[in-house]
Amino acid sequence: MLTQIIDPKDSVLGIYHKWVASLAQKFEHIEVICLTLGKYDLPKNVTVQSLGKEKASGSHFFKRLKYVFRFYFLIWSTRRAYDAVFVHMNQEYILLGGLLWKALGKKIYMWRNHYAGSFLTDIAALMCDKVFCTSRFSYTAKYKKTIIMPVGVDPESIKMDISIERLPKSIIFSGRLDSSKRPHLLIEALSILKTKGVVFSKATFMGGPSKSDASYPEELSVQAEKGGIGNLIEFLGAVPNTETFRYYRSHDIYVNCSRSGMFDKTIFKASASGCLVLTSSIDFKELAGDEYSYKDGDAEDLAYKLEKFLQIREEEHIQLSEKLKSLMERHSLPVLVNQLAKVMSA
Repeated sequence: MLTQIIDPKDSVLGIYHKWVASLAQKFEHIEVICLTLGKYDLPKNVTVQSLGKEKASGSHFFKRLKYVFRFYFLIWSTRRAYDAVFVHMNQEYILLGGLLWKALGKKIYMWRNHYAGSFLTDIAALMCDKVFCTSRFSYTAKYKKTIIMPVGVDPESIKMDISIERLPKSIIFSGRLDSSKRPHLLIEALSILKTKGVVFSKATFMGGPSKSDASYPEELSVQAEKGGIGNLIEFLGAVPNTETFRYYRSHDIYVNCSRSGMFDKTIFKASASGCLVLTSSIDFKELAGDEYSYKDGDAEDLAYKLEKFLQIREEEHIQLSEKLKSLMERHSLPVLVNQLAKVMSA
């Protein structure tokens, strides 16, 4: 298995530590190669090796060169320890190692769930035995070899036994503060609510930018001030994956602004935590219903839907959130792992 990071506390990719632990119950041995390695706690039948980003030094070019050399060293030196390759998101690994794996007789599987792709994605998919994604709007959904999978949310990550008070009329956004996640749409919608006199108590933005020197978070802060809602906005920054449930549990409404094709796990984690969800994802609209959906990229429609949710009674909130919680059963991590293991063991 090749993945970006093994670290349960990582704010974005920490969940994949649990993926490995769960898959380890289905296979005799898992050899993990990651770009970055943090602290981890995995079963004895899992071996983890890093390409070394966590301790790399030198120029950008030489660091990448080191990663490539170590990548080839690891996939060759461990060739007798694995029968199949599962690449998570990074098609580059297949472009680099696909021909070698084919020559060694290894089956190749790729998980890639994103609306964007290119001819390089097509080349990587060509070398795969199967491709996995969760959205029919993912770039990779077009291949005949693609299998649509459950999202894979860890039920334990919600920790329902812990009592957390929910702040009435509160809103939360969770995801990277990057333009691709479009948090600016939510700020625009909240500014519209302010202008209309619609009251909300607080809006929390949980997550940091992909690059530490990115200017986008500051641009969001400026946008909030110009919209007259700066005092109602909190930018939390990155939160460890193991702690995000606290913030979902303490907010009324979760808003996702990603385009269809990404189908973020945070939608299901927020749903299972009792939040009402608003998203432009067509996948989720087809699954849950129109009441949880707004027009893609339309801040006016998002504001309209938010206004409706902010004005409902507590009994109706409970009724709507209970409907969403039931979706977790079909998209839980155990369901996903069973399906992945069935395909990759065939």
